[in-house]
Amino acid sequence: MESVSIKNLTFRYVDVPILEEVNLDIRQGDYAILTGENGSGKSTLLKLLLGELNPQQGTIEVFGRDPSRGFLGMRIGYVPQNSIDKNQNFPATVEEIMMTGLYQPIWRRNLPGKKYRKQIIQTLAELEMEKFSGNRIGELSGGQQQRVMLARALVGNPELLILDEPTAGMDTASLKSLCEVLDRRNREQGLTIIMVTHGNIRDFIGAGRLLKAEEGRILEI
Repeated sequence: MESVSIKNLTFRYVDVPILEEVNLDIRQGDYAILTGENGSGKSTLLKLLLGELNPQQGTIEVFGRDPSRGFLGMRIGYVPQNSIDKNQNFPATVEEIMMTGLYQPIWRRNLPGKKYRKQIIQTLAELEMEKFSGNRIGELSGGQQQRVMLARALVGNPELLILDEPTAGMDTASLKSLCEVLDRRNREQGLTIIMVTHGNIRDFIGAGRLLKAEEGRILEI
């Protein structure tokens, strides 16, 4: 079954073609990495996946739904590019940041607070960040903050995880932790992962599909 289905998708900014006649299926349980030069359409594709943009031609579906209609009821985690830029003066603790990843409509909140906190600590522990749960997010290094942003995206146990340049600002230890967690979540839980990166793709053990944005197309390599 496809998590993402793209058929004959074309997108242009004014008269500048960015993506043309793109066809791509991401199956449940895939771990796909997308690379490409700046301006090749990688970030545009993610914006289309997230419903921030609409194709001029063709279709795009996420779990069988047009993403422009929203993701209510879907479990999708997302770490945007430059996600830590606004953290430096943000007056929230790591635990409070993590709580926003568990947001649900109030009428669906039926887990006791202690269980929420256990879920948060367990997810932070995956990325070796549990001891910082009481720290303000801006007190952490860039790599540590990026690990928290990943943990926030994972804490709700998503079915699909979308990552846009998640290694930006990461030190070696943070990168190693990121790669191990993604591989384990994909293998053990069947988490579907779509990641855009300029990093060394050899670091990402377990990634089964390598894609490249080039001249308006998305090519399997």
